[in-house]
Amino acid sequence: MHWDKLALEDVSMTFNPDRPGEYRALAHTTFSVARGEFYCLLGPSGCGKSTVLNLLAGFVAPASGMIRMGARRITGAGTDRVVVFQDAANALFPWLRAHENVEFGLAIQGMPRSEAARRAQHYLDLVGLSAHAQKFPYELSGGMKQRCQLARALVLEPEVLLMDEPFAALDAISKRIMQQELVRIWQQFHITIVYITHDVGEAVLLAQKVAVMRRGPASCVKDEFAIDLPYPRKPTDGTVTATYAKVEASLQEEVGVSLYAA
Repeated sequence: MHWDKLALEDVSMTFNPDRPGEYRALAHTTFSVARGEFYCLLGPSGCGKSTVLNLLAGFVAPASGMIRMGARRITGAGTDRVVVFQDAANALFPWLRAHENVEFGLAIQGMPRSEAARRAQHYLDLVGLSAHAQKFPYELSGGMKQRCQLARALVLEPEVLLMDEPFAALDAISKRIMQQELVRIWQQFHITIVYITHDVGEAVLLAQKVAVMRRGPASCVKDEFAIDLPYPRKPTDGTVTATYAKVEASLQEEVGVSLYAA
């Protein structure tokens, strides 16, 4: 399918609209992600980042507005958009080995077992997990679990990868390694990535464009920052730290307190 951008157009989202506890998560939210772009959504807790991801995935429908992938309106889930969740331990099937987890979506699609195994092996190799293909999830480290979940998403060869704080639970070293691996895979496959985070540093190191969301309720995108910096990016580079400061200032307005307060 030919498409040029993934877009939310004047999207609002309300939960429990017929009850006294109605909550308006998003209000008139508009932004677009170009095909092949690495796009980060950044914002404080409760600002609607995960709601946006669920809308893009087609898991929920907006109360108003439209979500488009090119000229096609998104009205439900599809294999052209795949989600990588924050909690890989719960996202993986504990009764299946790593390679079986990766093969699972292909089996659901009816792919012959031999072809599914061949393709799964290719993506396990890609994420550096081939030596652990026979292990169950409980035998994998946190970083390995996330690699397995990433392979399970990539094996479907989606056009858009939707990532909900996928490395938030990892230790600092594992997180940096996974960030570098993700950039490598993105550059190799030119896949479109929408990445949710609350970490300014992560957003600046990874994204071509960072969108800062307003504090909820009734959130929307308030600022966008184009980050035209070469990869790999180092946190100590002057251009990176200058960009960090600009993005952080926008986020700090929503947090309402100094990010460096004791």
